[in-house]
Amino acid sequence: MAPALLTALGLLAGCDSKTATTGEARTPSTTEAVTPADPEKAATSGEAATATEEARATPAPDPSTIPAAKAGDAAAIYARPQVPILCYHQIRDWTGRDSKGAKDYIVPIAKFKEQMKMLADSGYHTIQPDQLYAYLTTGAKLPPKPVMLTFDDTDLDQFTIARPTLAQYGYKGVYFVMTVSLGRPHYMTKAMVKQLADEGNQIGSHTWDHHNVKKYQGKDWETQIDKPTKTLEEITGKKIKYFAYPFGLWNPQAFPELKQRGFVAAFSLAEKRDQQDPLFTIRRIIASGYWSPKTLSNSIRQSF
Repeated sequence: MAPALLTALGLLAGCDSKTATTGEARTPSTTEAVTPADPEKAATSGEAATATEEARATPAPDPSTIPAAKAGDAAAIYARPQVPILCYHQIRDWTGRDSKGAKDYIVPIAKFKEQMKMLADSGYHTIQPDQLYAYLTTGAKLPPKPVMLTFDDTDLDQFTIARPTLAQYGYKGVYFVMTVSLGRPHYMTKAMVKQLADEGNQIGSHTWDHHNVKKYQGKDWETQIDKPTKTLEEITGKKIKYFAYPFGLWNPQAFPELKQRGFVAAFSLAEKRDQQDPLFTIRRIIASGYWSPKTLSNSIRQSF
């Protein structure tokens, strides 16, 4: 597959018209003011670091240790307040070849760093999927102002730009890997994916080549899910438990297929959740390349 086509696939992630419309409907105006934090509650950098260390000191239980009844209590899971989850694709400066629509999925480097600084200054703490799973199924405690940072499609800049920026604030990310692109120009290598996993980031599946789950037939499940999962487990030496739908699109028919393959949760984009199976329709929003830190802050509060 040509690198240009792979790049196009990365840009397409989340671009379904229904999903985009839903996300746009939730996008606040760049002129909206951010509500000032309560001075008494605002975390200083030292307090934030302490809270982060405390969260790390109490790791979330492995999903396999949580009773099935808890994971099956859809009403309780659906009723819990949603945790903000951001989705990033490319992190690079815009070029003259980038279309207006593509720029939603390309966050300029300086803007990305400003967004991460805003999250840290605002007292947000990153969480991993196991923590989210424990919270949703059992009500387990999360650190103050939790947020999950997810990255789709395996772009190289997620390793070269996002990784050191997150590390600056003690943050960890969730990287949903599209395995067809591994080792291709402008994409991560297997060694990079392993390094991310070894450093405490979560690696999840994002299919082989970004094929829409709603269109799977015959051997598509083997090609798009089974083989990529095996590849990622061989790279990381860890069980792959979490999945992100290409384009953010899902259907209920996918849930049993994912479950029987060992996935415990799956992530969509800015659209409604399935009330019967909320663990397999966990919402994210795309962090737009147009958003200032203030706009991102507003969007987090309004969307979740």
